[in-house]
Amino acid sequence: MNTEENGTSGPCTILNSSSANLTLDSNQNVIAAYLYWAGSGYGDFNISINDIAIVAERTFNDSLDTERVFFAAFADITTIITNQGNSEYTISNFDLSSVIDPYCPTGTNFGGWAITVIYEDENLPLNQLNVYDGLQSVPDFLSITLENLDVLDNENAKIGFIAWEGDSAIAVNEQLTINGTVISNYPLNPANNAFNGTNSFTGESNLYNMDIDVYSIQNHINIGDTSATIALTSGQDFVMINNVITVLNSQLPDATITLEGDTVNCGDQTIQVFYTVHNNNSTANLPANTPIAFYSNGILIGTSETVNIIPINGNESSFILLNLPEDSGSITTITAVVDDDGTSIGVVTETNESNNSAFRDIELLLVPEITILPNLIGCNEGFKIATYNLLDAIDTNTYNIDNISFYRSLDDLEMGFNAILMPTDYNNVSNTETIYVRLLTSSCYEIFQFNLTIENCPPYIPQGFSPNNDTKNDWFNIQGLYDIFTDHELQIYNRYGELIFIGNNNKPWYGKINRGLNNRGNIVPVGTYYYILNLNDQNYQPFMGWVYVNY
Repeated sequence: MNTEENGTSGPCTILNSSSANLTLDSNQNVIAAYLYWAGSGYGDFNISINDIAIVAERTFNDSLDTERVFFAAFADITTIITNQGNSEYTISNFDLSSVIDPYCPTGTNFGGWAITVIYEDENLPLNQLNVYDGLQSVPDFLSITLENLDVLDNENAKIGFIAWEGDSAIAVNEQLTINGTVISNYPLNPANNAFNGTNSFTGESNLYNMDIDVYSIQNHINIGDTSATIALTSGQDFVMINNVITVLNSQLPDATITLEGDTVNCGDQTIQVFYTVHNNNSTANLPANTPIAFYSNGILIGTSETVNIIPINGNESSFILLNLPEDSGSITTITAVVDDDGTSIGVVTETNESNNSAFRDIELLLVPEITILPNLIGCNEGFKIATYNLLDAIDTNTYNIDNISFYRSLDDLEMGFNAILMPTDYNNVSNTETIYVRLLTSSCYEIFQFNLTIENCPPYIPQGFSPNNDTKNDWFNIQGLYDIFTDHELQIYNRYGELIFIGNNNKPWYGKINRGLNNRGNIVPVGTYYYILNLNDQNYQPFMGWVYVNY
């Protein structure tokens, strides 16, 4: 924005707009674009580019003393550059005219702007770019350590700067070093006058108090370095560094992962996940045994690793069985992270360390809570055994019988093993016994549960029998009595009211007399006999009636 070199000899004027052209090749795609602007004073943080309003996203400040303060600002304009492409870009509404005068007598009056464009070009080797910014000044000495480098190949390594307020005419002990070695770009940037208002990309030397310079540093860094130290000295000129960019050739793999699908079983917390590990956008093979970690809603649930070396642009597919936590809910998010040993630590250096994960929302086929049905009551057939039609517990008008199966345990139900084969004619194996019902639905199944209980039903008393040893109806067979009402007592009287027989659970009546002084052990004659059946059960009164004996 300066019209000429600052200082006491020149006019103290400054532009409030200026333009520059951006020209990229057709195969160069913009990845990021950052606008930096700076000047004397406390700052103008609202400017325009091609009449689009820009507000500073980050600001920086520096000073020589209380009277000479300086500012710089940053804004991400990637969208603007991407949309407008190769074009003339005009910065406007950048007005320092009201604050510049007091800086002129000391030669610190300046303003300027620059756009850093990071682009992708498939014809270039894969590079690691680091962007550092701030606002720090010289004189006399300034040292900056650049962290997070990963020097795998130092061929064609470069470092670039945006710096402010350097004067071409001042070259007093002005040097730029990296890792202790002076660097230069003669004749544009001689070793003793690094910040002299030049642009080493275009060869211009009339930037006036602004430098955009790039240097080769391939002979000043070593493979394996993770940091570099740049140092600036200036015996007289006041220089501020605003932006530093390093470009390092990166011969590295780039592990990424995609989740291809899954298999979910009804009511099962174990799922099968299919995945593919890729080595795209890489310049080296991805080694075998690269670890993979799987997380469910942030919790580690499984690990795996690649089997083979994956070549550049190659891939490897596999699957893993994952046991989900019981509280996962109906939908769980599975996150797969390649180059993660399960502690969020990687073992492989990659071209891009931020694209290692993929996620997939998986809907589990959860079984609803068990529905409790009313007990199914059976009549005691002896020894606490009853016969049941298990379908009586289910509303078969609502559900398709073909979708219903019965089990003696919940484990069998969940596994689908050992279903009850004859549910319509089932004898309980214990008293009380719990039965589980599996009802298939369109996506999963529902579970019902009911108990089989037993009660002593009223006995059926026949009206006669014929104790003639023909094996047919030879005894007073009171059905539902023996081995059920085990404490019962049966009394038989003749037509004269005489007690002729007393029986119990172990002594049914075969028509013989076991009471009285006469005829004991004899068969009673044909006739009608009176009985009293006392079940000795609080739920029943004694039964009384007549039974006819014939031969």
